[in-house]
Amino acid sequence: MIVVSGVHKRYGPAVALDGMTFEVRAGQVTGFVGPNGAGKSTTMRVILGLDRPDAGEALVEGKRYRELADPMRHLGSLLDAGALQPSRTARNHLLWLAHSQGLGARRVDEVLEQTGLADVARRRAGGFSLGMRQRLGIAAALLGDPPALMLDEPFNGMDPEGIIWMRGFLRSLAGQGRAVLVSSHLMGELQGTADHVVVIGRGRVIADATVAALLSSVAGGRITVRTQAPEAPEILAAAGASVAPTGDGALSIAGLPAESIAGLLQRNNVAFSELAAHRATLEDAYLELTRDAVDYRAEDPR
Repeated sequence: MIVVSGVHKRYGPAVALDGMTFEVRAGQVTGFVGPNGAGKSTTMRVILGLDRPDAGEALVEGKRYRELADPMRHLGSLLDAGALQPSRTARNHLLWLAHSQGLGARRVDEVLEQTGLADVARRRAGGFSLGMRQRLGIAAALLGDPPALMLDEPFNGMDPEGIIWMRGFLRSLAGQGRAVLVSSHLMGELQGTADHVVVIGRGRVIADATVAALLSSVAGGRITVRTQAPEAPEILAAAGASVAPTGDGALSIAGLPAESIAGLLQRNNVAFSELAAHRATLEDAYLELTRDAVDYRAEDPR
């Protein structure tokens, strides 16, 4: 649905995109993540034709966005929830967008209902909270009933109910066969929502894989052992294991299978309350992959 191929973009001496290449496939939620300044927003702007690449191309259904007739029927997008005229009501904000695509008022009322804004449709959008503006932006993205959607930080400003709704909403869009690209810094939300993740840093793709594959690569066969015995690390290390404390009172073990670890501890009368395969998170994978791609790093407060 969306293909970004070899895109380069400079702003003066600064390299924003350096050969950016990836695809967003139908029927999947694709997470788009990277440190601040990595090139996420620039890539989305190139896809929408708001920025012109110096080289490469970004295509939606095989065409540049500017070449699409009624483009909102092909790709719905939310880049900035504040991009609205504050004195307009939510309904009127959507009406002028709908008319630009040859759509009527019925479709406006449908997306207002779909995003939970029907009861505030005649309120001025300038008085909306950030979470409500996010919903209004999503309603606008849905107007053309497009097969592909691109949302930049849609979880921002959402209350707990809104976050739960957003998770299910994104999954439902993919379940309808749509291609969904979601940029977010909330790794926990993406882990429970995305099928695929594109990790970028300094304008390049660092990883392009399923969530399951990324988690598996980070787990690396490690075993988590929880024990209060001070001699446990020495016993395990003597058997050839690599032992590291996790910071929450547990040990992360590599180099020995779970069965060997259990037998070793039992033979040495070392009690343990947990022995399980390491449960890696998308945040773990993200931090490991982007360790050398962070341009803005604050001082460690500890």
